[in-house]
Amino acid sequence: MNGLMMHKQLLISSLIVHADRHHGDTEIVSRRVEGDLHRYTFRDCHRRARQMANALTSLGVNASDRVGTLAWNGYRHMELYYGISGMGAVMHTINPRRHEDQVVYIANHAEDQYIFFDLTFLPLVQAIAGRCKTVKAFIAMTDRTHMPRDSIIANLQCYEDLIEQSSTAYTWPIFDEDTASTLCYTSGTTGNPKDVLYTHRSTLLHTYAAALPDALNCSARDVILPVGPMFHVMPGAFRTSHA
Repeated sequence: MNGLMMHKQLLISSLIVHADRHHGDTEIVSRRVEGDLHRYTFRDCHRRARQMANALTSLGVNASDRVGTLAWNGYRHMELYYGISGMGAVMHTINPRRHEDQVVYIANHAEDQYIFFDLTFLPLVQAIAGRCKTVKAFIAMTDRTHMPRDSIIANLQCYEDLIEQSSTAYTWPIFDEDTASTLCYTSGTTGNPKDVLYTHRSTLLHTYAAALPDALNCSARDVILPVGPMFHVMPGAFRTSHA
């Protein structure tokens, strides 16, 4: 016999929907690679995450496709977490501290369709761009003004151009909570790096547990500085939205 309580899939998109609805004016502050401080709200983040989901759809990204990132903690990286996973694709955070041969191995093993990167990692992307077999394009996480010139990267695209060209109208799809959401690789101390594949369910349960009093004790009254790199502590990246 099943109960009569409302049943809802535990999906990552529900976190940013909740943050927008109940904490829409709460500010997110990050230091941009360009050098300045950037400030906006959860409502802004949700809007741009929807735009990114539309942009990814226009690029031909489908459910379960892997989309890589080489990026620091920042608002654009956060938007990608929600945009990629929320649309049903798999967010693949790549550790930029690895040797370029390992980055190539990881991108090829994951069969990444696109890789987004902060300008910090332009030399790394230039070194690997011609070796990533499944990557259709690299996307610089910056605006048109700061786009690199003579980058030697074929089909280099601009993050802010994708956002500006995309509609804010997007309805997050509902699917099985055990669907893969995010992907990262181990350090490869015993051979090639090994992949770890998270689900929407596991990430939300981790997020809820982290907010409990005997864990991080997060609430809407707290200000949180996520120091751990997003490519190391993948589930933790969603905690601030829950708080």
